[in-house]
Amino acid sequence: MNRNPLDIYGRWIAQVPGVWPQDAREWAHREFIDTVAVMVPGAVEPVTEKLFGVVAPWGAGPCTVFGQTQRLAAPWAALVNGTIAHALDFDDNFDPPKAHPTTVLFPAIMAIAEQEKLSGAAAIDAYIVGLQILGRIGQGLNPAHRNRGWHATATVGVMGATAACARLLKLDAETCARALSIATSMSAGFMSQFGTEMKPVHAGLAAKGGVMAATMAQAGITAGQGTLDGPTGMNRLMVGPDYEELRDTITHIEHGQNLRYELDHVGEPLLITEHLFRVKRFPTCGAIHRAMDGVLGLKAQHGFAPVDLASVDLYMPQVHFNNVMYTDPRTPLEAKFSAEYGVGCVLARGDCTLADFTPEKVMGEDVRSLFPLIHRHPVDKLEGEFPTEVHVTLKDGRKLKSVNEWPLGSKAAPFSDAQYWAKFDACCEGVLDGEARAALRGALERFPDLADAGELMRHAAFVPKH
Repeated sequence: MNRNPLDIYGRWIAQVPGVWPQDAREWAHREFIDTVAVMVPGAVEPVTEKLFGVVAPWGAGPCTVFGQTQRLAAPWAALVNGTIAHALDFDDNFDPPKAHPTTVLFPAIMAIAEQEKLSGAAAIDAYIVGLQILGRIGQGLNPAHRNRGWHATATVGVMGATAACARLLKLDAETCARALSIATSMSAGFMSQFGTEMKPVHAGLAAKGGVMAATMAQAGITAGQGTLDGPTGMNRLMVGPDYEELRDTITHIEHGQNLRYELDHVGEPLLITEHLFRVKRFPTCGAIHRAMDGVLGLKAQHGFAPVDLASVDLYMPQVHFNNVMYTDPRTPLEAKFSAEYGVGCVLARGDCTLADFTPEKVMGEDVRSLFPLIHRHPVDKLEGEFPTEVHVTLKDGRKLKSVNEWPLGSKAAPFSDAQYWAKFDACCEGVLDGEARAALRGALERFPDLADAGELMRHAAFVPKH
């Protein structure tokens, strides 16, 4: 029996019936709402202006870019829109691959859907399929892949985007398998880019790669058979030379990450409903959200002010501290990857919003004066083995403690539909006028029933308020 994961995943992409549980479709729709929300302010970020200026001369086409009136060819629209979606680091996380999924899947799907004039229902079907493959390949590489410094949104994201685009294009099983193989040649991205404009560009590159890999396969371009699993397959190259030892000795498994590709039950359980998402309450790296939730909980319970603080001690998994590496952030992008800034912000200001990521706010003394009080205590355990603990000592001698296993917005405490729409409205504030916001929201609300998914994108070609 052929046990090549390329063939097994390719067959599943092409042949799985699109008869999904209603809650799976509803969760896909919610993540589209969340992603469109963060793309509105992302469309006016400096990285967007720079990247669009680079890409715009490369080729016009039928596909919309958020906040732009000029349309581009599908790969370039996916590149810019993926970057826009990830520019603020306010987009969702997904546990099986430890990646930001929708920032890659949505732009790739919408580029193909707009080009081919496909329906909203087809886009949601492709999202569920792409997310499943993104998760399965991520489980086969993690936790070591990400813990060793690969940016899974980029490396594994391109695989999910390819699966989604292949599904939309109705490629047969063999062509879907080839598309996945082609996509491994576009899999790249290091965590050393965190805190710079290249981090969001990673998401754009993955979305672009998905569009290109699927259409290259459709055109008949050949590709290797051993690119996922083999002597020089993705697992051995992007985990390390000790891949087999790690795989065979793993004892604690989180989110299905067991360094093995699931081949017997590709679609069971359905990962979208089994794991749900980590939807962001704060526009910062998700690794610090448990601590920020803990601080806000302690403040609400005990009513202390910054002037009352003697020390704040953060006990977090080492892998979380790896993500929030900036102890003295000097720019808004660095501040998104700073434990000190995230925790200091909620301590000093009672919240952490998009407005807290301007150069002036990042250098604000109300937050920076707290940095010396915030102490890091890395714990050599995975996030599921060790919940984040915040220990607050007050000048009056009181010692307070919070323990948070899950952040708000995750499976343990998912956002309500009203919270998704509240985030949408907050993200639109100052960028879209009332009429443009209402039109975009209307298309987004109706998205699953749209005969032409491109209707949503036409409302995304807005002119931002200045």
